Amino acid sequence: MLGSRVICTATLIAAAATSIVAQGAPTHGVRPRHLVIRNVMIVDGNGTPAKGPANVTVDGNVIGNIQYLRQVIAPGQRHYGADTVEIDGTGKYLLPGLINAHGHLQSNRAGHSLDGYDYNLKLWLANGITTVREVGPESDSGIVAMRGKSARGEIVAPRIYAYPMFGRPNIHTPADARARVQELKKLGVDGIKILGIERDLMAAMEDEAHKVGLPIAHHVGVEETNVWDDIRFGTRSIEHWYGIPDAAIPDGRQNFPSGYNYQNESDRFRWAGRLWREADPKLLDSVLTSMVRANVAWDPTLDIYEASRDLQRAQNQPWFKDYLHPSLEWYFKPDLNNHGSYFIGWSSTDEVYWKENYQIWMSALRDFERKGGLIGCGDDAGFIYELYGFGLIREMELHQEAGFQTLKVIQHCTGNNAKILGVDDKLGRIRTGWLADLIVVDGNPLENLKFLYAGGTSGMKDGKEVHTNGSEWVIKDGITYSGPQLLREVKAIVDKAKARNSP
Repeated sequence: MLGSRVICTATLIAAAATSIVAQGAPTHGVRPRHLVIRNVMIVDGNGTPAKGPANVTVDGNVIGNIQYLRQVIAPGQRHYGADTVEIDGTGKYLLPGLINAHGHLQSNRAGHSLDGYDYNLKLWLANGITTVREVGPESDSGIVAMRGKSARGEIVAPRIYAYPMFGRPNIHTPADARARVQELKKLGVDGIKILGIERDLMAAMEDEAHKVGLPIAHHVGVEETNVWDDIRFGTRSIEHWYGIPDAAIPDGRQNFPSGYNYQNESDRFRWAGRLWREADPKLLDSVLTSMVRANVAWDPTLDIYEASRDLQRAQNQPWFKDYLHPSLEWYFKPDLNNHGSYFIGWSSTDEVYWKENYQIWMSALRDFERKGGLIGCGDDAGFIYELYGFGLIREMELHQEAGFQTLKVIQHCTGNNAKILGVDDKLGRIRTGWLADLIVVDGNPLENLKFLYAGGTSGMKDGKEVHTNGSEWVIKDGITYSGPQLLREVKAIVDKAKARNSP
């Protein structure tokens, strides 16, 4: 009887699969009226296990029917017309489009052109990123304008959520702070990013921001404010990690040497590598508990500091050969005039402290999530040897190193990030009626997160080494983009820049 049931189920699956009329593959950069992703495994953005195979339909820019093929489906139940295109998902995995909660839209680095924004935007898309929370330093109006062009499909780009920088030289009083919030609200931004800020200004701007419905992302510096202020004032997310261990040091300040200069980035980042070791574990536990209670999320950007613990690895990443723009390569070289290019006299001792720093930091992240905290995923690329898009996949690998299962890692970069953005009712999941931001991945990312890298990687299948192709299809707002084609276009930009800058 068991054998008969297995045969019957297999027959039904085959019949269901053939009930869809194939109409050819999608066209790169075009939103089809109807799309079917056939026979694919689904990894949702809510942390649940993979399931499938399934047929997933997309109608315009909205996810339609999700048909799991292990159900009993009568042959010929559903057919699609001539305006439908198809992606064969056999052996592939369908994920929500990745969300980068800490991205920087850049067209140049310290005056050296990246040949416009295409390089940045296409690298994001090629790595499966369909949404970016842009947190400066692009101009206020520039971010909003790019957001509109992306929303209208006028440019090849992920969705953009505009979080411009709050600070300006003329903000000196709480009244100035409130006026700046009102200025940004009038411009139509989605939120605000703050850096180091005085406590009275932070209190005023956050109060005003809450009144007008603008969430706050806080890159805490070594300032008079720390995470206790974010807890008190209602910040949406902490970026990076400054401010959390600081708040758990008994005397309230790291034990800096007498010659320390925060404005000297070699000093700043060298001693940042010794910060977590000074945090008192009991006080840190209280800080993390209070963050959870206050709904302050944590976007750690583990990738952006990794060069501090292994500089040689950071300088020799495999995708640099074909996809590192000469202007970005120039910016990465040690030079205290360029933010994040602080590796002057960097030593094995500095790396050892930073390796310990990561161990304590990752342990704090695990504790934070166990307590019910919301962890997001961002890469902060364009600095410190991190390349747009590739940095977010590396961030996911580091979340795995921190001890999170790959299902949870994917949730951090999809469903959790959608919650941080306040759009978890339409993005970050594979659900009927949700917006069609999806990636079709060649290979199983639950087995190997490296399969998500643009251009793919080598892996094992049936005992043999095979090469995977990363996100073969990236679907943003229903528009289908070929991952390999996006990479070819990026390489053409880089090749042209190299030829222009050659001796």
